[in-house]
Amino acid sequence: MTTDSPAPPPSVLITGATGFLGGYAVSEFLAQGYKVVAHGRNPAALERLRGMGATTVAGDLAQLAHMKQPVDVVVHAAALSSPWGKWGDFKDSNVAGTRHVVSFMERNAVPRLVFVSSPSIYAGRGDKLAIRETRPIRSKPLSSYIRSKIAAEAFLQEAHSSGRLPELLTIRPRGIIGAGDPSVAPRLLQAYRKIGVPLFRGGENLVDLTAVENVALALRLAAAAPSANGQVYNITNGQPRPFKELLEILFKKLDLPPRYLKANATVFYGLGALLEGICHVVPGRPEPPLSRYMVSTIAYSQTLDITRARAELGYEPRVDIEQALAAFATEYSKDHA
Repeated sequence: MTTDSPAPPPSVLITGATGFLGGYAVSEFLAQGYKVVAHGRNPAALERLRGMGATTVAGDLAQLAHMKQPVDVVVHAAALSSPWGKWGDFKDSNVAGTRHVVSFMERNAVPRLVFVSSPSIYAGRGDKLAIRETRPIRSKPLSSYIRSKIAAEAFLQEAHSSGRLPELLTIRPRGIIGAGDPSVAPRLLQAYRKIGVPLFRGGENLVDLTAVENVALALRLAAAAPSANGQVYNITNGQPRPFKELLEILFKKLDLPPRYLKANATVFYGLGALLEGICHVVPGRPEPPLSRYMVSTIAYSQTLDITRARAELGYEPRVDIEQALAAFATEYSKDHA
């Protein structure tokens, strides 16, 4: 009498595993029994991921393209993410890098890709509520980063349509926060220390944020989704809050008194455009202290409709915004004691 051997656990390769979101994604997949191959460039972070139980691979995406490493699914979270920089750098990292990932998948006959894009592709002037994934994309993106994400999405959809990429799902997570956040909250605190956080229209504009654990959950759900025909999913906590309210939660958890700068959206948007133009021609192209994208992010309401993710992925946020801000504040306070 023979018994069937148990099926091996599913396997996933995660690019950008040494980054903020990537590290949480590794934890989420390991917790659900996946065999995880973590790809990244930070040696210390890779060592930590090995200690968690992941197999680690050091290197860049160009090297990955030539590697033999059969897996069931790839989560592509690696990206150069910055509000400022040279187009060539973003093109190399985010567009060419994505091409390298597809080459790796073809070499190893990996059927499914889960791609981390960005809702910054919706960015622009004016309030935008309950944005759906089908909303037309701006023809003139506000930054090179946004341009690169639009280009990467377009390349992947073409690769999927042509059959090069059999299964594709894309997520667009908004305002990722939590312990270890290197971008959203730290940039607000940088403004706080310098001049105060700019407050437009009394800070009543609605902001959507997402706990990093919830984005990792969405990635895992997408990896196992029954259908992967190029769908795109907005991901947020589904808890839009007034900007000022979120700031005051953060300030309270950091024991900081509120500090604001009253600002006019039209004036600041124009000033951002001017400063961008100046910094484009200054040697070294320094990052401007203000940009159109920055103003569009904090001056206007922007909320995303996550109905599709809930219905098709079974996505339900499990960490709320206050918990995520508290987790950030605890770690930030420890690091800046």
